[in-house]
Amino acid sequence: NFQGHGVVGGHSDLPVKKAINFSPPLYRQRYSFVNDLVNQHKPKKVADLGCGNASLIQMIKSHSCLELIVGVDINKDKIGSQRCRLSPFSGEYLSPRDLNLSIILYHGSAVERDSRLLGFDLVTCIELIEHLDSEDLARFPEVVFGYLSPAMVVISTPNSDFNPLFPAVTLRDSDHKFEWNRKQFQTWALGVADFYNYSVEFTGVGEPPEGAGNVGYCTQIGVFRKIGAPATESCVAEQCGQHVYKIVYSVSYPSLQQKEVRKLALANEVSRQIQSMRQRYVSSLRILQRGDGDGHQVSDTGLVTFSGPVFTELEKRKIEKSPEPFRFGNKLYVPLERLLAYPKVNRLCDSVDTMRALIADTVRLSRDGSAVKVDLRDTSFDHNMEY
Repeated sequence: NFQGHGVVGGHSDLPVKKAINFSPPLYRQRYSFVNDLVNQHKPKKVADLGCGNASLIQMIKSHSCLELIVGVDINKDKIGSQRCRLSPFSGEYLSPRDLNLSIILYHGSAVERDSRLLGFDLVTCIELIEHLDSEDLARFPEVVFGYLSPAMVVISTPNSDFNPLFPAVTLRDSDHKFEWNRKQFQTWALGVADFYNYSVEFTGVGEPPEGAGNVGYCTQIGVFRKIGAPATESCVAEQCGQHVYKIVYSVSYPSLQQKEVRKLALANEVSRQIQSMRQRYVSSLRILQRGDGDGHQVSDTGLVTFSGPVFTELEKRKIEKSPEPFRFGNKLYVPLERLLAYPKVNRLCDSVDTMRALIADTVRLSRDGSAVKVDLRDTSFDHNMEY
């Protein structure tokens, strides 16, 4: 079978030519191409026109640079079924993003103008244009390049030069209105780029089999970049007000910009570090003689091991220079400055005062509020340990 998205394979009664298998499947190669572009150019706002089942959005949403991802598709049922795949999972609340991220799926056509898609850094049109009839194809550049005018546009479409390699193909999908060869696509793309002040580079995915000759990639891709400065915020604001798309799904991801999310993540990380220190201290008690007495200073090597996450030398020195945890009676005290020295904690708050305010209602603090207090007799930590 031909493992490409929206592509028909060969017929079993025509064994003259071998079926072509792409690894990874062709649709994943297309999405990976876009994913690599996002990784390279770090856009904040991306729109996927003809997003289908939102697989591309699912692939790119983990990029930390993204703040808004929009998907648009004419098939309302298909995009409406993707809620579960795009919803944040519990781990994303415990390890939140640095920046806010919103994902919105719209029901609408790529040849309709909607001002909510103005000012984007990247617009992708993956296997879209071949589904447009001649009237919509004429409107497509006016909307995408003229009206939306993003910094970058990526368009992929079948390369009909490749089609003779398939056992029996006229059009790869029954809904395709046309399939261009490389010359046709490049002629169209260069004309659009010139008219709307873009540059364009051509590439593709889906290498032909060995010995197939110069047929090019199975999927041809044009990468368009806006020449000159992007539209200013005031220009974008002047065009606002055209809302023709209907929202099918919208979700906001947890981020450190949200106070309650940051509070939850910090409390979780602090508790994790405190429990780890307590367990290491409990282990050290096994080799100490009984009756150490109050005021015993816990050795740094007893509570800090640099296993697990990889610390840089600078991070290690920062931890080692911070005030050490200490035991007094049956209590273990971990200074907030010590906790702040750990990179994961430091990422979540920038000062001892901020930490104290965020964790005060989730942990027990010393009287002066400078340290977290842990009861070494707390059986919820280690019910088998005797003191």
